[in-house]
Amino acid sequence: MAMAKLGKRTAKARDGIDRSKLYSLPEAVKLIKARANAKFDETIEVAMNLGVDPRHADQMVRGVVNLPNGSGRSVRVGVFARGAKAEEAKAAGADVVGAEDLVEKVQGGAIDFDRCIATPDMMPLVGRLGKVLGPRGMMPNPKVGTVTMDITNAVKGAKGGSVEFRVEKAGIVQAGVGKASFPENKLVENIKAFADAVQKAKPPGAKGHYINRVAISSTMGPGVKIEPSSLFGG
Repeated sequence: MAMAKLGKRTAKARDGIDRSKLYSLPEAVKLIKARANAKFDETIEVAMNLGVDPRHADQMVRGVVNLPNGSGRSVRVGVFARGAKAEEAKAAGADVVGAEDLVEKVQGGAIDFDRCIATPDMMPLVGRLGKVLGPRGMMPNPKVGTVTMDITNAVKGAKGGSVEFRVEKAGIVQAGVGKASFPENKLVENIKAFADAVQKAKPPGAKGHYINRVAISSTMGPGVKIEPSSLFGG
């Protein structure tokens, strides 16, 4: 069977990228930015292939990172809280705030938020939403700071560019770390912060080489492989 012919746009975007080469992080960012020419502000994504098997509990990698230059996304934040904590959430800029009423809405399929935060006392209620929020990766979790009494900082973090990450079945962690319109140095800083958080989240069961392969891409652009050592230091 003949290979599908590359579209002109894809072929042009790949031109000048050596697919067998490992680029330094600044070089890779320059290449990706130059090729992000869609009609919208493309998201810059990083994918890291880790030497872990997430089917084992002691090899699970998850966490949250505050990107120094924000993610560039407008994130709608939902908060499950009552009383003074509900007022605090509204003051911090949460988009949707509620208790039993919000649980009912979500159970009915109305999820008007992208990130979800809850106070600890709300978790027995929120726990009922596991089947709805779990598959979307939106279940509040104390490990990533989304079950907390510090509602103000949690909301501001979610709004300002905190990114959650979690390793998938094949040992891959990926996340959006900025927009193509960001200056190169800001993208480099964000990617380094993300890599650093993944490195710090290295689980006790990880044996051998931890960070195997790293690539960045824009939403519509080609992937560029990065020399993993260039993510750290400097």
